Amino acid sequence: MKAVKKSLISGFALILLLTSCRNDKDMLNALADYNHSMEEKGYHLGDRLKLPEDVTDHAEAISISFGDKETSEMAIDPKFFEYGENKVTFNIRTKNGEMLNQDATINVFSKYPEQNIIYKVVAEYPHDPNNFLEGFLLEGNTVYESDGLKNSSQLIKYTLGTTRPIIAEKQPGHIFSEGCAIAGDKIYQLTYQNKIGFIYDKNTLKKLSEFPLPNEIGEGWGLTFDGKNLIATDGSNTLYFLDVNNPSKVVKKLAVGGYKDIYTQLNELEYHEGFIYANIWYQPFILKINPRTGEVVGKFDFTKITEENTKDDKEHVLNGIAFKGENMLITGKNWPKIYEMAVQ
Repeated sequence: MKAVKKSLISGFALILLLTSCRNDKDMLNALADYNHSMEEKGYHLGDRLKLPEDVTDHAEAISISFGDKETSEMAIDPKFFEYGENKVTFNIRTKNGEMLNQDATINVFSKYPEQNIIYKVVAEYPHDPNNFLEGFLLEGNTVYESDGLKNSSQLIKYTLGTTRPIIAEKQPGHIFSEGCAIAGDKIYQLTYQNKIGFIYDKNTLKKLSEFPLPNEIGEGWGLTFDGKNLIATDGSNTLYFLDVNNPSKVVKKLAVGGYKDIYTQLNELEYHEGFIYANIWYQPFILKINPRTGEVVGKFDFTKITEENTKDDKEHVLNGIAFKGENMLITGKNWPKIYEMAVQ
């Protein structure tokens, strides 16, 4: 009898174990299917995660961890999530005491659609079509321009309405120059893959010093100044705020996102009256970004102008943003014109 009883207990335990394993597998499969469907669809800030019943019915506790953060709130809260891809791990404690883990990607978008900003072309100015433009600034009536490519990179200044440089500072042949920004009496300039930046005297364009790019920035793309920090892009959807007194130091990072798009490949930047304006590499759009949240609140569509200037070479992309009072100036790589827009 004892042997029979022991056999029955062992058999019952085996059934419980097999049932538990099957439930665990069903939970992970259901969660994987859910995560896959939502990765394609994405979430908006404020949304709640509605996990499958196969998961919630058998779970005692569920949390989401990413990096050094963890939350048991199944909501897309900006305290934990940022725009774009969030690589996370779901942690599930089952009702039978098992711990299950599953990696996932949660794509986060802004809560509100970005505004389509209306504009009107009010003036055109000549631009040197030989310049592979990377950075574009206007102060008063003086244009400061950073031009790229190896063996032809330079920083120049000229008067709006002309194309002849007042001063041109050529870079060594191995340098590929990128975005630039004015901060006080200095101009800061990034390089593409050389992992260094330059600081110049704004008036003479004489190089004052160099600095290593922060390790967080893989490549130098765009640069602007918000009155406190330099802000850089590296081809992702991240804005890097740099200490203007030590540009090798990242003060903070901010992910950018729209209602339906993550907006990677942010490129040339301009800061104007509390907003950051950014173009997207190979796209005819300029975004208006809230620098506190990373939300894209507005969007300019320059498709017609861009097509006119890229029909002979697709590399001649929109890549220059500046402001002349309240009007926006745009141009691009090897464009023959600068366009002045009245924003309506």
